[in-house]
Amino acid sequence: MLSEKMRKLQGEVVCIRDIFEEGKKMAAVYGAENIFNFTIGNPSVDPPKEVIDAFVKYAQMKPYQAVHGYPSNVGYPEVRQRIADYLNRTYGTNYDFTGIFMTVGAGTGITSICNMILDPDDEVITFSPFFWEYKSYVGNFRGKLVTARCNMQTLQPDPVTFEAAFSPRTKLVLMCSPNNPTGAVYTEESLKAIAAIMEKKQKEYGHPIYLISDEPYRLLSYDKPVPYTALYYKNTLTVYSYSKTLSIPGDRIGYVAALPTVDDYDDIKLGMNGSIRWIGLVNAPSLQQMILLDCCESCVDISIYKKTRDILYNGLTSMGYNVIHPDGAFYMFMQALEDDDIAFCEKAKEEKLLFAPGTAFEGPGWVRIAYPVPPEMAERSLPAFGRLYKKYR
Repeated sequence: MLSEKMRKLQGEVVCIRDIFEEGKKMAAVYGAENIFNFTIGNPSVDPPKEVIDAFVKYAQMKPYQAVHGYPSNVGYPEVRQRIADYLNRTYGTNYDFTGIFMTVGAGTGITSICNMILDPDDEVITFSPFFWEYKSYVGNFRGKLVTARCNMQTLQPDPVTFEAAFSPRTKLVLMCSPNNPTGAVYTEESLKAIAAIMEKKQKEYGHPIYLISDEPYRLLSYDKPVPYTALYYKNTLTVYSYSKTLSIPGDRIGYVAALPTVDDYDDIKLGMNGSIRWIGLVNAPSLQQMILLDCCESCVDISIYKKTRDILYNGLTSMGYNVIHPDGAFYMFMQALEDDDIAFCEKAKEEKLLFAPGTAFEGPGWVRIAYPVPPEMAERSLPAFGRLYKKYR
């Protein structure tokens, strides 16, 4: 018997994984080569060789309990120090290893922060369109997710809607750049505007407001560098996952990083240690932590994703589709050819095209195309997109 909360969640969202599974069933009927499945962000590029080598190396390291036993709740000190050193060298920061907390990917990092910060009915602002699971991350702790609509011509945060979203109950702002679902990279100008508004609201309300910067796609940027958010706003809690940059989403490893200058730093350290235990996480997997000693600076060959992006973007826009150019991640937001984006997705299935309706991300009238697929598959999909366009135009 499902709880009322779960029934409500099931009824609210179009489940992207269900569409993905439907694609598998269609492939069994029509042949996988005839199905163009752009539903889910499952990396298609192989992990770097050093990642596989590290898994083998540390899995076999003796004594076995040194790798497969319990670490501390927040992770191995040597792994946390390795990550702090990398961040400091790369971004000119001054992280201490005590401000690095190992997590099971980015999702549990965000969940741990929400558990640590939120009281019932506290508010978290995010920019829409947004990754739909943010709602459950916040709702699990009886918080309220408040959305601030992005500029839908640029997909950059809109300072007007952002400032209007604040209230005295605002405790967190949650943002993702490069963005899922849009592929937008938030510019330095956008980050400065966000920081200025948040500084103003902290003073107005008399309490810290933390910015959760969700960055699993940080290294998947094709046209411009991604500004490091913590350099623009002091009370930033950076959440990172290696799922996409190392192509190991099933292995679930990431971290939360807090600079020593954030407000209530000692409380944050204490709170993250407790939160990781109390949500039942216990600790991030030991083996996955250890491989980061060798691989925390590695990244997949992003030129493959860039090639796929260019094939799709150039092909779709030349047909007449309205697609906002994505600078990062492996998603693009395309305007549906009718107001009902869910109906548009159903129509696309007639051409064996599968993608997610924008309604699932609070972006009605648009669709998300996830393109971690081989470039040749993207090329083969273009005639199907062309036939779909002709049905409407």
